[in-house]
Amino acid sequence: MITTELLEKYGALKKSFEKNETIFEEGNLPAHYYQIISGEVKMSNYNDDGREFIQGIFYKNQSFGEPPLFLNQKYPANAVAMEDSQVFLLLKNNFMKLLEANPAISIKIIENLAQRLYYKSVIAAEISTHDPEHRILKLIDHGISYFNFRKDENGYLINFTRQQIGDLTGLRVETVIRAIKALEKKGELKIINRKVYR
Repeated sequence: MITTELLEKYGALKKSFEKNETIFEEGNLPAHYYQIISGEVKMSNYNDDGREFIQGIFYKNQSFGEPPLFLNQKYPANAVAMEDSQVFLLLKNNFMKLLEANPAISIKIIENLAQRLYYKSVIAAEISTHDPEHRILKLIDHGISYFNFRKDENGYLINFTRQQIGDLTGLRVETVIRAIKALEKKGELKIINRKVYR
């Protein structure tokens, strides 16, 4: 998203997080812009029953947690490293100075936030009105365009676990497994060595 050179010019620091380490917690006020150098980060929260709902999964070169930074509101979810990750942290004031001095970067950030808003509105509609198979395909198709899933001779490798698909769509894992098998029978998905392809 933002080049390493530009981030470092404005004082960004690299920080390493171990798998399952919390980067920031729900309820905290934002102090930094975050951009992933390597690894994966998820933003999620839990309902009263302890069920996790994943708000988003973020990968190399993607940023996360910006809306509260712009609004000066508390984080609505936790950010946790899904694997050993390295992340740029840029102080909020320096981030704002960077945006003011670089309008093209501001436009990129706006486009990125618009993409996330669009995704959230689509998924919200899917969760409330459609069957599990439809929800899963919508999530996967969004992932292909937004998360740049790798394509090989089998199709696009869907880089989500069954649990993550459930947490992203509000479905139970058992339902996800059944729906993926049904979608395979219909020719919408392939399962090769327990991996899902579109």
